[in-house]
Parts: sequence; structure tokens; C-alpha cells
Amino acid sequence: MAQIQIKPERLLSFITEMANIGGTPNGGCNRQALTEEDRIGRTLFLNWCSEIGGVARLDSMGNIFVHFKGTDTTKLPVLMGSHLDTQPSGGKFDGVYGVLAALEVMSSLHDQNITLTHPVEIVVWSNEEGSRFSPAMSGSGVFAGKLSQSTLYQSVDDQGVSYQQALITTEQLGEFPCQSFPFAAALELHIEQGPILEAEQKSIGIVTGVQGMNWYQVTISGETTHAGPTPMSMRKDPVQGLHAMLPSLYAKVAEYGEQARITIGKITTIPSSPNTVPEQVIFTLDLRHPEQSILDKMSEELLSLCQQVPSILGSQVDVLWQSPAVVFDARCIDVVTQAAEQLSLTAMPIVSGAGHDSVYLSTVGPTGMIFVPCKDGISHNEKEHVEPEHLIAGGNVLLHSLMQLAQ
Repeated sequence: MAQIQIKPERLLSFITEMANIGGTPNGGCNRQALTEEDRIGRTLFLNWCSEIGGVARLDSMGNIFVHFKGTDTTKLPVLMGSHLDTQPSGGKFDGVYGVLAALEVMSSLHDQNITLTHPVEIVVWSNEEGSRFSPAMSGSGVFAGKLSQSTLYQSVDDQGVSYQQALITTEQLGEFPCQSFPFAAALELHIEQGPILEAEQKSIGIVTGVQGMNWYQVTISGETTHAGPTPMSMRKDPVQGLHAMLPSLYAKVAEYGEQARITIGKITTIPSSPNTVPEQVIFTLDLRHPEQSILDKMSEELLSLCQQVPSILGSQVDVLWQSPAVVFDARCIDVVTQAAEQLSLTAMPIVSGAGHDSVYLSTVGPTGMIFVPCKDGISHNEKEHVEPEHLIAGGNVLLHSLMQLAQ
């Protein structure tokens, strides 16, 4: 079957046209979830699907499912897809590529008059990025029963608009309930969003799983006072507590090897004044590891270190979010491996360092992912770039993986 290929120029055209919706001056995209730009992008996608016989339905979280018939109506569908929403200063490929490559796969099968045995559904998950409404991966999380729809409906953006209001305003509130249904397999094609494939000079990443992720908020409390009159030795300065804590946190994570990750992405002082010793320092702690048992142990040790502040200071740790480590379905991994071999593409197994809709999807059915390299590992950035040959290679691997799963 390796002779069947996607049409490169059509895939690249899909990506270019979608990138024009919400395009930014620096070549990126701002098409946040359930905005007018998102609605326009979704409409364009649905028009393309309709041209090749896709029948769409919309669920109560704004997830789109486009159905393509199979020859055997008793067979479960195979799902393909990702998301169309972007970060405020996102790129052209994150998520979008997985949706449009799935569309190109179905377009190529349509060109060849090929109908697979299983039905196929292209999925567009709503609010994957979480840049407008929190938490991220909202649509897939509710679908999998891991997040509450009623709670998410009340999530508001910076302008006070709720998720539910945005669904209604953009006409994305579907009549079908957002809940899981049986499927034969699910595939998500995505850019790596990291530097490993490029560094290893591989065209395809065969994703074996996703790192476990724990997010915490740590608050160190002291006492606010004037910056001038109070001697250093008499201050209850939480910034000094943070300064003393950081080396031990990084050193502890280093003990767990190259697969362990720590990120302190946000640090806030209260009050935030140049001439006032703050009363509190609040920082976020993002911990990741592909093995859940190791992540649990590492997290326990780091949270213990966060409590070890001088007696004049206080410390509190709050859990913000936790996503368990995921191991993808063995058969999905196998068909992606075979497809890359069929196409004579360089490939390697890889663990995803970022969260994806497939994390939630894997809890309700057989799921796999395919990665392609992105330049310098840059993503969530207007500079995000993927070479055309990698976009095409990923599309062809998706095509042949689908044919193995759905025939």
C-alpha cells in the first residue's frame, strides 16, 4: 500500500489558508478557543470536509466529529484529529497540523475512491490550549469523563466571558452530549514541540507515551516592611526564603536523571512594589517524568523541600493540576512503526513532554500519536516552523497507519 500518498500541495494549501485566519504580523496565529476567528476556522474546515462527503456533528463542549462511512456499518470508528485553537501568539502548526493532515488523508482516499472497512471520524477538540479558558484540553477531558462540563461552563476568560457564553455566541454549542463512545483506535499527528527529533535527524517520532505532569503553587509568607529603615538581619523576607530554596529543588530533580523536569514558570511578589519588602512570594512548580512512580516520589521529596523554610517564614503548597503518565496502545504504536518502515522514513520512539488531547482519549480507548520535528524545538511561538518534507512525511505515516487500523 506504500504507493498511495497524500497530495503535498493540497496539505500545504490547507495549512496556509487556515493560518490566514487570525494571522499575526510576525507570521503566527491568534485563533483562541471559541472566538470569532475560531468559528471562521472551524467553518472553513467543515466546508472542506463536506466537499469529500464528511458529515459533521457538534457536541455540548464544542467538539467537532466529522464522520466518513466505512463499508461495514457494524465496525467501530477509527478517530483522527487534534485541535484548531491556538495560543495568543501561537504558530501555524500546533494542533492544526493534526486536523488538516487528517483531512488530507481522507481527501487522498476520496481521490482514489477508497472506502475503508471501518468508518473514520476526524475530531476537532475544543479549547485544547487552555489559553482562554482553564483548564487546557477541556473538550477531550469532558469527553473522557475526567473533567466536569458544568464546572467548565463557568470558566471565564480575561473579559469575564464564560465558556458556555462563548459556545452560544460562536454557535458552537452542539445538541449532542459530550461523552465518550466506543472506538476502534485513535491517532493524533502533532509537531514534537521539542528539539529531540531534529537533533537526532529523524523524520518521525513514534510516541510511546506522555510524561506525567504535576503542577503546584508554593506560597512563602513573611512580613511586609519599608525597604529603607529595616536592616537585612531583622527582615522576614520571603524572597530570601525562595533564594535559599531554589538550589535544593534543582539539585533534587537532577538526581532523577535526564528524563526528570522542573520548571518554575511564574514568580509573584505581594505587594509588588520596588521599595517594599513583600509579604508573600508565590511561585508555580511544574514537575514531569514519564514514569508515574518516579514522578510521585520526586514530587513528594520536592514538596517536602518547599516546606523547609526558616522558622520566621511560613510555607504552603497547593495542587493546581495533575496529569498521570500515559503509555499508549501497543497496536497503535506498532502500526505507526510499520507505516514509517513501509515509507522508508527515519523514525525513533519518543515520549511526549507536553500534554495532548490523546492523554485523556487514551483513558477510554486505544490511542497513539505521531510526531514530526519542528525547527529548533520552538512551539507556542510565532516562530514555530516545520519543514514541508516533514509535514508530508507525517501525513503519509498517518495515512498508512489509518489504513492498517481501518481495513
